[in-house]
Amino acid sequence: MLRRLGIAFVLTARELLRRPIVLLLLFLVPAVFVSVILAVTRQTPISFQISAIEEEDYLRVPERAEALVFIGLAAVGVLAAFVALHLAQRDSETMRRLVLCGYRPLELLAARLGVLALTVSGIALLVAMAMALFFRPQSLALMFVGFALLGWVYACYGLLVGTLLRQELEGVLFVALLANLDIGWLQNPIYYAHAQQQVVIRSLPGYLPSQVAMAAAFSEHTAAEILRPALLGFVYGAVLLLLAVLGYARRLRA
Repeated sequence: MLRRLGIAFVLTARELLRRPIVLLLLFLVPAVFVSVILAVTRQTPISFQISAIEEEDYLRVPERAEALVFIGLAAVGVLAAFVALHLAQRDSETMRRLVLCGYRPLELLAARLGVLALTVSGIALLVAMAMALFFRPQSLALMFVGFALLGWVYACYGLLVGTLLRQELEGVLFVALLANLDIGWLQNPIYYAHAQQQVVIRSLPGYLPSQVAMAAAFSEHTAAEILRPALLGFVYGAVLLLLAVLGYARRLRA
């Protein structure tokens, strides 16, 4: 089993590395997002609310720093979802032939999850380090946890979409729609305090990871105080992953 896992992991990584456009976008998307924020924002102080940790916890920070964290989260989530979608949809017939040759569906999925986890962790680390070039976060390590957590949730969502929808266009539309509404708009904390239906924002997959990243970047909350929303965000992603695993195994057995 370990030998099959190793082979599947290496071949999945090679498959991803053979697409230069994928590697280019992993660096290009964060660079473009950050460049736009630097061009359109100022250092004017703004106030926003961190609601997942303490209900009345308002922070006052420079507009540019808040926008950088927000757009960094968006970049990580979008890239994680699309990489997961690509891995879930691509070469499904090859995966079925491997099952016929003795591989178990869960072994193939575990190999793809391993490649996805390394990719998402690398993206989150790259973006978190880029943030540190433009402002000094309160806790760079915890901010990275927030980025990685958002990548985890959106990677699981991308896997689920790729499992349920076999056509690439439909998958891209489902990922783009949620990402645009969630991490591209509603999870910016300056909208939360004045939102009429805050429960809608709280129910979206990007809410808890975004709150963790914002709290780590701008507040003095300790790791223990951030632990609860971080764990809940991890569970959110785990539920999406479980649904994706069930659908993926069923599709390979069909």
